Amino acid sequence: MNAGKVLKLVRLTEKSNKLSSELGQYTFEVAIGTNKHQIAEAVEKTFKVSVTRVNTSVYRGKNKKSRQGRPSITSDYKKAIVTLKTGDKIELV
Repeated sequence: MNAGKVLKLVRLTEKSNKLSSELGQYTFEVAIGTNKHQIAEAVEKTFKVSVTRVNTSVYRGKNKKSRQGRPSITSDYKKAIVTLKTGDKIELV
């Protein structure tokens, strides 16, 4: 897989901002079918940094109801927390 299909977006929340500033960990939303090696390779190619660790978790979509009362489900997604080598940074803005 190429890096464009593996990494979908960068999750910017209060928790992820704290992790990136203190521990050098960055949070990405990734394709569900990818593994840790593919995620690490995609981050290294895209941002030119060294990855030391990747943690992943898959989130199931939540049940919702529309205005008409019809049930629906939000999309499933996979989140990856990538730890970089000490001294490496990703400039997001």
